[in-house]
Amino acid sequence: MKTKTIGIAKITWVLCGLLFSANLYPQLTGREIIRKVEESPDGNNRKSLMTMQLVNHRGATRERTILSYSMDLGKDSKSIMFFQSPADVKGTGFLSWQYDDPDRDDDKWLYLPAKKKVRRISGSSAKKENFMGSDFTYDDMGGRNVDEDEHQLLKEEPWDGSPCWVVESRPLEEDAVYSKTVSWIRQDALVPVKVEFYDRMGKLLKTLVASDISRESGYWTTRKLEMTNHQRNHRTLILMEHIEYDIAMNESLFTVPSLERGLTE
Repeated sequence: MKTKTIGIAKITWVLCGLLFSANLYPQLTGREIIRKVEESPDGNNRKSLMTMQLVNHRGATRERTILSYSMDLGKDSKSIMFFQSPADVKGTGFLSWQYDDPDRDDDKWLYLPAKKKVRRISGSSAKKENFMGSDFTYDDMGGRNVDEDEHQLLKEEPWDGSPCWVVESRPLEEDAVYSKTVSWIRQDALVPVKVEFYDRMGKLLKTLVASDISRESGYWTTRKLEMTNHQRNHRTLILMEHIEYDIAMNESLFTVPSLERGLTE
């Protein structure tokens, strides 16, 4: 899941960046900060095994394991993920082609093995649907070009002991899922460590918190993501169990036929 501002494809496998000092950028604008997050290196491709935990208002937890792959193709990227367990979702797959062009919508497909059918995710209403019962929407599972939003640096303040820029981003399109997001960007790693999502009425809808952040294989890597939906009292945790960067990978993996075949590894 790629966020140019924030979203799962780059939230789960692309929250990485160079080691910078805040003193190097005393005059940065909100747009410049988000651009640096967007351009921060995360390898040419990535493979990860993750656990997704869905926690309802009673504290009951459902757990799923997911194998995901992603590849950068210039400024565009492609990602694919396959649910490995439990049995009721095994074989379900999600494919996303994410484009840097702000005037071009990402392409997304969901494969449901029980129906043996691929569903194309398109249209403004589909963007707002929750992905596989989680607190991430299909829109979160894609990417945003920096110029799809207007960005304003609100302030600088620490989060979890690290200096951060706090940037407000407001979408330019009228049918956007959120009225705005507010992101705490860690200054040394260029990683969004906290993001608030506001609904179309301007009320706080969700908060995403990233933690367990360290450098692996030369890239900043986030091991834990927690999305809390305040309005329905529900949480989704994503735990990165294993991550590999810059491994051999073929673009032919990121196709609808691959989605239908699935993976067993």
